[in-house]
Amino acid sequence: MSTAKSHRWGEEWVALRRCAAEFGLRIDDEQLAQFRAYLTLLRQWKDRFNLTAIQDPEGILVKHFLDSLACARVPRLQQAKSLVDVGAGAGFPGLPLKIAFPRLTVLLIDSVQKRLRFVDQVIADLGLADTSTLHRRAEEAGRDPRHRERYEVATARAVAPLNVLVEWLLPLVAVGGAAIAMKGPEVSGEVEDALGAIQRLGGGEPQVEVLALPETDLRRSLIVIPKVAPTPPDLPRRTGIARKRPLSTLPG
Repeated sequence: MSTAKSHRWGEEWVALRRCAAEFGLRIDDEQLAQFRAYLTLLRQWKDRFNLTAIQDPEGILVKHFLDSLACARVPRLQQAKSLVDVGAGAGFPGLPLKIAFPRLTVLLIDSVQKRLRFVDQVIADLGLADTSTLHRRAEEAGRDPRHRERYEVATARAVAPLNVLVEWLLPLVAVGGAAIAMKGPEVSGEVEDALGAIQRLGGGEPQVEVLALPETDLRRSLIVIPKVAPTPPDLPRRTGIARKRPLSTLPG
């Protein structure tokens, strides 16, 4: 399966703007220049930190930039003023969303310092205001009053199984906000396995949208979990416990 239909992606940057419009986004010239600079930095730093296995510009535009922008389909994000990206890696989806929604205040969390050094460089070179990084585990941030239930939206892309991921995301989300988990097209089993954990963490009924990235053969799922009640004070648990013993596997 091809990443993208090459006859329609000959002019990659024009295609990015056109495809983003299908998510309801208008990418202006300044934003397009920021995406160009981001791509250049990714390719310059690739040998230092192994930030991404994808090196060709078209692959980066499709599998990183356009994939991240798919979150724009979520109405709660369109209205949000603050976003936290957990397990941000090289900045996806948080930085593309910041470029697309300049009004957002964005925090990117990762447990690997060298990744955040790259992200900090992108923030500086692109001049992204109200954007910062945090070198911590998600569980630690979720217990910190400075971050606990402070964000309207929390995102994560391909970080962990959903029954683990919700314990990292939902404690960071304010009541009335939402967590967005970006996954592949087959997620029904993951959602079912996570329902108990979602309820215990203050989440509501998850909504799943399966979509195709415009002009490509790639399909993605957005799992949107509303925050309907405060997370109990004993959650999240200590670092590493969510992976070893997901909440959904424990007695209620």
